[in-house]
Amino acid sequence: MPRLLRYCFLFVLSIAATGVAQAQMVVPTAAPDGASLFRNQCGTCHSRVAGEKRQGPNLAGVFGRKAGTVPDYKYSPGFADADFVWDGEHLDPYLTNPQAVIKGGVMGYRQADPDKRAAIIAYLKDAS
Repeated sequence: MPRLLRYCFLFVLSIAATGVAQAQMVVPTAAPDGASLFRNQCGTCHSRVAGEKRQGPNLAGVFGRKAGTVPDYKYSPGFADADFVWDGEHLDPYLTNPQAVIKGGVMGYRQADPDKRAAIIAYLKDAS
């Protein structure tokens, strides 16, 4: 009986050690993918395809474009006072809290994660 008990103890110990080793394994996380983020979080309302219309303004060539100037798009009134061109320094706070940047804006999307914002901004910049 002591021999069987010892084998059981060793068996349980080996399983526990395997569980501890697995629990300590670090699984690397991939950096956010701007294309996927844009498609899944922005693509319902916005397009990067020039001339394609959706609920929000078209974002083809958004970098370097004056805010609120997509032809044939009806912007919320706050954009009339927007006197800047879109760049990383304006898109980052806008994606964080659009209404803090454009008073009276209607975009409901907010992205709190700075890495995800950076990935989306890089994706938009690459397309411009």
